[in-house]
Amino acid sequence: MDMEALGRKLGLAEDKTSIRKAEELRRLSNVHFDSSTFGVGEVCKSVLCFELATTKLQVPFDRQKAIKLSGMSEKAYTRSLNAMQNALGVRPKLDIRELGIQFGCLRLIGAAQRAMSLYKERFVAALPESRRSSADFSRPVFTAVAFYLCARRNKLKVDRTRLIEICGTSDSEFSSVAASMTDLCFDVVGISKEKKDPKSVKSNRELLDALPSKRRLEGDGEYDSCSESIDDEDGLEVPGLKRPKRMPKHAYEDWKSSVLASNETFKATGLEKKTKQMQLSFVKKPSQAVPLEGS
Repeated sequence: MDMEALGRKLGLAEDKTSIRKAEELRRLSNVHFDSSTFGVGEVCKSVLCFELATTKLQVPFDRQKAIKLSGMSEKAYTRSLNAMQNALGVRPKLDIRELGIQFGCLRLIGAAQRAMSLYKERFVAALPESRRSSADFSRPVFTAVAFYLCARRNKLKVDRTRLIEICGTSDSEFSSVAASMTDLCFDVVGISKEKKDPKSVKSNRELLDALPSKRRLEGDGEYDSCSESIDDEDGLEVPGLKRPKRMPKHAYEDWKSSVLASNETFKATGLEKKTKQMQLSFVKKPSQAVPLEGS
């Protein structure tokens, strides 16, 4: 693959230093990076080498044009770039101060540094003794996530897509690290709408509590007997709610006792009516002949 011709297509024809660095990375990738394992073609490998070279030399690079030339999707391109960075050991070093300058958020530098150090302490403390020495936080995704979460907590707008491109990671990995850092350092990088106390969460239970007639006693599951009178005193009226009319308890008991007493009286005097099924008989009327008129 002619690296100079590819450099012209990427808009780097005048930058001879970037072309030489890309050629050097290309020779190195032929030794340490097996492109067939990741399904990366020769053209895509050369494009990836150009991006790594420009990133190392801090030269502007058009990633969208590179993705178009590589013939891959954006997710596949990012995944291949991460794989090549790991294989060649050329991951970019990301500093929080540089991010603060690039995004114009200098006041976030101190908060992001505190969040990063606190995350390291709590993450290592949660690991078993055998794995604490192997914990590696040198990857730029941790720095980028700490900066992004601090910016969100302070209600400052930071371009997430651009931040992912700078740190050279994927969207899924960025989201995974962000979730882990939010759980461990919620007091530093979390926001109130993400984590709420279950007791303070408003639910449909408040709609029931607003209607005294719907309240239940604490001990048992029966309805409160004085709920109707309380409802009348409060004068609450819910639009669209039609409540059935309830008979007072004492009136219901009087009616029930009178019905039972009358049933016992009928049984004692033998005046109980006996039902008898009747048979229906229909009389058939003879059919009358209708005279036909001749022509």
